[in-house]
Amino acid sequence: MDEILVNQTGNIATVTINRPEVKNAITSSMWDQLTTIFTKLGYDDSVRVVIVTGAGGDFCSGADVSAMGSKESEVKLHQLESMRKVGDCCLSLFNMPKVTIAKVPGIAVGAGMNMALCCDLLVASEDARFSEIFAKRGLSVDFGGSYLLPRIVGLQKAKELVLLAEVISASEADRMGLINYVVAPDELDDKVEELSEKAACGPPRAIAMSKALLNRSFANSLSDALDQEGTTQTFNFTTKDISEAMRAFKEKRTPDFKGW
Repeated sequence: MDEILVNQTGNIATVTINRPEVKNAITSSMWDQLTTIFTKLGYDDSVRVVIVTGAGGDFCSGADVSAMGSKESEVKLHQLESMRKVGDCCLSLFNMPKVTIAKVPGIAVGAGMNMALCCDLLVASEDARFSEIFAKRGLSVDFGGSYLLPRIVGLQKAKELVLLAEVISASEADRMGLINYVVAPDELDDKVEELSEKAACGPPRAIAMSKALLNRSFANSLSDALDQEGTTQTFNFTTKDISEAMRAFKEKRTPDFKGW
């Protein structure tokens, strides 16, 4: 059985981590597969939205650490290489020039939690649970958690989540601002479908540039941000999508953006 499934309906692609017997824990080779998949989807003009989820009622339990400590010398030798794979996967998802949506049922812990946070929107079932579980495994935070968490919840809350490594409910994660939407388990698919269809109707290039601007926001000064906004907006005015938007406005209809 394939460990990662990719399905596309129209211009919406769904990437499903498919190891439900271990709550979708990710092996070393799967990091490479995910990186390749995310990179290809990022370049695929037929795709406008990418949904990331897990099979069997859970999102992802993080990296598969079942062999950790069994062969210490071998682990130490290859650990930096393995962590680079994790980093490459994180960057390929975070920087993808498409709208990304994490659909989170069940557990999302460790790298699995941070993978969900890497997405642009996070939709969770009411029975979802989250944890920066690393400390309980003798590990420090990874998959971009040290970058993502302080930006989302602030430094003090980020420290609380990472240093105590407690499991929190979907409602608590929502209260912290980690989640965009919390829905009943039987409404999760419908909510993600609704958001995906809305996002897929937007102007692809303009959305990609807005996403890049927002991702760089904490590293930019206001002057930097204004310069970059000016450059991207100038590009937008050269596209056919801007002409379509203006026509649709005058004709009081929904624009049909083509991405050029």
